Amino acid sequence: MANLITVGRLIALFLIMALVYWGTAGTVAITMVGLALVIASDGIDGWVARRRNATSTFGAVFDIAGDRIVETVCWVVFADLGAVPIWVPLLVITRGIIVDAVRSLGLKEGLTPFGERNMAKSSLTRWLTAGRFVRALYGYAKAFAFVFLAGWVGRETNPSDGTWLEPLHDNVVYTVLGWSAVWLAVALTIIRGIPVLVDAWDFIVPPREVPAETPVRDGTDADA
Repeated sequence: MANLITVGRLIALFLIMALVYWGTAGTVAITMVGLALVIASDGIDGWVARRRNATSTFGAVFDIAGDRIVETVCWVVFADLGAVPIWVPLLVITRGIIVDAVRSLGLKEGLTPFGERNMAKSSLTRWLTAGRFVRALYGYAKAFAFVFLAGWVGRETNPSDGTWLEPLHDNVVYTVLGWSAVWLAVALTIIRGIPVLVDAWDFIVPPREVPAETPVRDGTDADA
């Protein structure tokens, strides 16, 4: 059931992205609300899995993969439409591939991205990657950033004079908050990935084994 929710989120995401490209000023509200719902439903699949006592390693990995797809697709689309520089999705994709590759090494050792047997070795890593405050801040920043960018793209690609978009994006406070959320989301994407690499360094570069010293014969052996 939880995995079906993740699949449903991804289907909804691609339908919304189609509206971002081919919609009109009148459908911008649908894309903004739809993106908000897709991102807000991030924790529903995990909650359902816990309620049904159906948590699994695959479910945890699939949930992360779903979140990664949502994030990557949004950044790529908004970069393609000129809302953000191309280096933003390139950076996000690179970071995601590296972190997921490192986590796959941990899975071979029976470690999971989250939960009791997670890869985090330090309290800082646990706080940045699994702490409620940071996860909430990251989630809200991405949600507001993507919703803002959907509205920004709608205004830039469609005639907005006389529509509800015109006063919305002429609002200085809203615009400042929107771009602040965009760059906060980008910064947190990088900041939350660094400690994962630091704590997984032993998987990336295993410690060298020191060869055992050869015992020195002193000439007193019984078979001498």
